[in-house]
Amino acid sequence: MDESYSNLPTSHLIGSVPAVVIEEKSTTNPQEANGQQSANTWKGVFSVSSYTQYFNVDEDIVMNRLMSSLNPLSGDFFSKIDAYPDLYGLVWVSATLIFVISSLGNCATYLMHKRSDSSSSWSFDVNYVNVAAGSVYGYALLVPLGFYFLLQYLGSSASLIRFWCLWGYSLFVLTLSSFLLVIPIEFLRWTITILAGAASASFVAANLKMYIQSNDLTIVLVAAFVLQMGLTIFIKMWFFS
Repeated sequence: MDESYSNLPTSHLIGSVPAVVIEEKSTTNPQEANGQQSANTWKGVFSVSSYTQYFNVDEDIVMNRLMSSLNPLSGDFFSKIDAYPDLYGLVWVSATLIFVISSLGNCATYLMHKRSDSSSSWSFDVNYVNVAAGSVYGYALLVPLGFYFLLQYLGSSASLIRFWCLWGYSLFVLTLSSFLLVIPIEFLRWTITILAGAASASFVAANLKMYIQSNDLTIVLVAAFVLQMGLTIFIKMWFFS
């Protein structure tokens, strides 16, 4: 071999691979690459794409969480959903409750009408659907959002998605109890309302407790309990009076 070539670095020899490889750096955020942003960031809260991952749940997971909502004093709902909260409860449990109370509310009105005055005609009140949708979705969206901002302000590591998940599934017991409110006996209706409301409210308060253990914020739990009872009483008064 020519001596002039022997003095060259091996990376410069014919057929050799250059020793220096320039790495291409990507400035794309992994979440942005998937078109998603974390819902725990301010931008993520107002981005629709950041919530699509929370609908990727199977039937077994949903059923397990629905059953957990019927155990109001366990207080272990957040540990069960772990790092995988979903928005199934917020959207579909709320939608089911809207359908149930608007349809059964009309059914209850029909039964009461037949008992009191069977001579006059009765008509379906479509306004029940509008009121149900506005009140249920408004409550399920805004109340958890309010508690999220409050606990963030007070220094707690609250999670908006977890709160929406919690409040969404808390409506399941109200959906079941609505079927019993069709019974045209007022005392029984109020008994069912109080029991269902207390169960739903206890479920929310018991699980919300973990976010205020380090602070003396019992008033937050009381507020959550009262608001949940308020929704239950509103459903009884408006749709099953």
